[in-house]
Order: sequence, then C-alpha cells, then structure tokens
Amino acid sequence: MKTPIEELIETFEEMNTGYKPTIDVSLALSFMRSMLEKEKEVMCEFAWEYERDCRINLERSIEKCWDETFNTKER
Repeated sequence: MKTPIEELIETFEEMNTGYKPTIDVSLALSFMRSMLEKEKEVMCEFAWEYERDCRINLERSIEKCWDETFNTKER
C-alpha cells in the first residue's frame, strides 16, 4: 500500500512525461519527496498514540483518534 504522498508523487511523475503542464511539476515533485520522511514520522506517531490510548479506552475508534490528533473535522 502506498501512502497518499507516494500516490501523489506517482501521479505527478506520470503528468511530467509527454505533455506541457501548467504548473512546475518538477518543483512540486521535489516538495512532495521532501515530505515523505515527515509523513512517515507523523503516521508512526499517530499509530503509537492510538495504540497507547486503546490500552486505556478500548472503545476509542481510529477515526475519533485521527480527528482529535489532526483536527481535520470542520467545525
């Protein structure tokens, strides 16, 4: 399974061949590649946090932990 950043990199790599893009695809790819290690760290930290919290609260859902960790729910 690829991470979202890896999938995005693959998409931009495909876009970067064979036609003239309207954005600087090479620059976008370099930005995305630079974020891969940070993405790994964030995902590992989330997994550790979820695992720790599950030992305390067995009914905690992954989605709830995700929303609390990343504050992605619009309010």
